[in-house]
Amino acid sequence: MTKSKTCPVCGIIVKGRSDKKFCSKKCKSIEQYESRQKTEAFYLKVDRQLKVNRRILKKYNKSGYTIIKKSKLFEEGFDPNFFTHYWKNQKGDVYLFVYEYGFLKKNEKGKEKYVLVMWQDYMEK
Repeated sequence: MTKSKTCPVCGIIVKGRSDKKFCSKKCKSIEQYESRQKTEAFYLKVDRQLKVNRRILKKYNKSGYTIIKKSKLFEEGFDPNFFTHYWKNQKGDVYLFVYEYGFLKKNEKGKEKYVLVMWQDYMEK
């Protein structure tokens, strides 16, 4: 008595070796792609947001030092929770960076703003 296995992707009966799991290379590829999408979902989300943040910071920081309203950045999809590294200056302010573009949250006259900077050589430790 032999057990007939079915393909986990399409449900067709699998013929051939006893340890064969899929009916075709196409079904095997589909299964691997779907499992990779599930396992890499978090990585893809973080990577996507880092790219969005970098694009926005690059757009508004053309001079190397800019002060901008928080609302303007957030309207375009900026999320300050996603950054690649940080730098602490002598005053104790912690600048968060998305690759070479940095930002620092400030409150000026009760309004939230961001100071945008570019990474400089002297910031290396």
